[in-house]
Amino acid sequence: MHNEKSELRTRLLTRRRALTAGERAAAARALAGHAGALAEPGATVAAYVSVGSEPGTGPLLDALRERGVRVLLPVLLPDNDLDWAEYGGPRELAPAGRGLLEPVGPRLGPEAVTAASVVLLPGLAVDRRGLRLGRGGGSYDRVLARLERAGARPVLAVLLYEDELLARVPAEPHDRSVDLAVVPSGPQRLG
Repeated sequence: MHNEKSELRTRLLTRRRALTAGERAAAARALAGHAGALAEPGATVAAYVSVGSEPGTGPLLDALRERGVRVLLPVLLPDNDLDWAEYGGPRELAPAGRGLLEPVGPRLGPEAVTAASVVLLPGLAVDRRGLRLGRGGGSYDRVLARLERAGARPVLAVLLYEDELLARVPAEPHDRSVDLAVVPSGPQRLG
């Protein structure tokens, strides 16, 4: 199983790196266009700041804020768990470890994510059952477990490029399913 996931991760990352800057920017703009489908004004969305060849989240984060949505962003803790802070715009992001950008505002604690009505998860692929393939660090597995323990039922959505919605991804018993894949052409209900 580990080998199958590792090979698929390598293949997907290679394909992402082959995208041009123009293709990435167009995908980011298209994803931002779906902000209205993700959350209503006054809602709280837990999101993340994309890095490298990930589908770009910058325009989406700003579109959500412009709609009056409260956006929480993760702060990576030393044990790979995630704390959260409110997004106050691109000027309120600072470089952090592993090439990440993190919000500079007050830390709200790992449990803050349980207040979100939508949680946007990074991933490399998702299948029609809603099983997500992440990078393997486990940070978001912890988030999903925390939500489950709290009895929180936010909409779980993975931001992807069009060709990363697959028929099947390798899964393990601890993997939890997500509700939506948000691709440039629009949100796709899963499961």
